[in-house]
Amino acid sequence: MASRTLVPHQSTGDDMGNNGGIKQKNVQVQGRNRKVLNDIGNLVTVRDVQGKVERPITRSFRAKLLANAQVTDNHHQAVAPARGSKVATKVGPVPKPPTKKVVINKPEPEVIVISPDTQEMNPKEEVKMVNNEKSAAKKNKKQLPTMTAVLTARSKAACGLSIKPKELTVDIDASDADNELAVVEYIEDLYHFYKLAENECRPHDYLTSQPEINEKMRAILVDWLIEVHDRFDLVPETLYLTINLVDRFLSVKAMPKRELQLLGIGCMLIACKYEEIWAPEVNDFVTISDGAYTNEQILKMEKTILRKLEWYLTVPTLYVFLTRYIKASIPDDESENMVYFLAELALMNYGSILFCPSVVAASAVYVARLTLHKSPAWTETLRLYTGYSESQLRECGKMLVSFHSAAAGHRLQKVYKKYSKAEKFAVAMCEPATSFSENMLSFCH
Repeated sequence: MASRTLVPHQSTGDDMGNNGGIKQKNVQVQGRNRKVLNDIGNLVTVRDVQGKVERPITRSFRAKLLANAQVTDNHHQAVAPARGSKVATKVGPVPKPPTKKVVINKPEPEVIVISPDTQEMNPKEEVKMVNNEKSAAKKNKKQLPTMTAVLTARSKAACGLSIKPKELTVDIDASDADNELAVVEYIEDLYHFYKLAENECRPHDYLTSQPEINEKMRAILVDWLIEVHDRFDLVPETLYLTINLVDRFLSVKAMPKRELQLLGIGCMLIACKYEEIWAPEVNDFVTISDGAYTNEQILKMEKTILRKLEWYLTVPTLYVFLTRYIKASIPDDESENMVYFLAELALMNYGSILFCPSVVAASAVYVARLTLHKSPAWTETLRLYTGYSESQLRECGKMLVSFHSAAAGHRLQKVYKKYSKAEKFAVAMCEPATSFSENMLSFCH
């Protein structure tokens, strides 16, 4: 039987003293604390009685276990005795401890605080997290077009259906930011209100309720009023307000044929007082009508008109929308004159009252761009500021093109001659927009 080395305990007088007794007690304490340290290690690794881990081992939890294991090894190295010390490992039974009880201050077990990002997850949540990481990695990679996408794009390009980049809009009010008269801060609200109010002051189809007046008589009156307006050199607002007053009055009261010209004179007198700085006098209208009516008749008609219309003169006429939409089209002088030419043709023809003033104005801009071959015919800026698309202007645009086509051979030539002059860039003599139907057909497809 193999012999074992025993280190006898030498009892001296210093055993109960301060120094010797404490040293021996510390040796015994160190030997006894090894099991306690092992228990601490078990607490750190969070194992149950059967040795199985209570929670699934994730990446973050595995890192915690490795860190705790390293802490346990450090505790063992700190407690193990040195090689040259007198204390040796005994194979035999451990001697009984001394009778005096020693109070052992056990270190508190380490507590692991699990942060919210390392909380336990069930297997389904962990699989979901991994799948999310994979999908995010795929999104970060550059996606190459598939063969189907390439072939589809080539087919669209061959058929002329390729998707064009979105057109940028232009801030048409940026240049007027320092102009107080342009009221840039309120301009959008103003035109929003005009669109709401334009239907309230629109004349309805009144010729069916007029026993003595027809469409031709109205056209003759408007043609004459345009000539008077041009001779007096009045502002454009006066002409458009005059025609609006005539149509609105005829919508509420039947007029005899002999007083139709008197109605036109009274409406222009009111419009001049409303719009002009230096309005013509009543005698000027008597003279220009070759004395057909007296001063008293004109003033009496003026009172009748105001009474019937209830003094409602502040209305959004066609000209109000024309100025805004022409600005949105970023025109040159030729384009601007073409728009006004089409608008005055609309004034002279009765069929235009079936459309809202804003629609007629937008259609005039659209047809003018088609007539002068502007590309694109309808820009994103125009769509934004007018609120109309090309398809919404189709019907009214066709009507304006027909007016332009018939203007040269019409018996009422005032508008045509006015815009055939060089100062108006002779826009009336331009070829009508015959491609209008083709352009609308390609747009619809």
